[in-house]
Amino acid sequence: MNDIKHLLERSAFGVCSYLGEKMGIASARVRVYFIYISFVALGSPLIFYLFVAFWLNIKNYIRRKRNLIWE
Repeated sequence: MNDIKHLLERSAFGVCSYLGEKMGIASARVRVYFIYISFVALGSPLIFYLFVAFWLNIKNYIRRKRNLIWE
């Protein structure tokens, strides 16, 4: 069961876990809040989620590239 959980977290870009770490709460609670807000706001938080996923992907790419230059 943990393998499936880790696979889903990796494929979902880790946005909820990142936000949970930054806010100091469990990532599962962030996921639940995100689902509730998506129902209330008719899916508009999906745009926010995709923006954060894109930003995290770019940030990791820049860090990886910077580390390769200095090593």
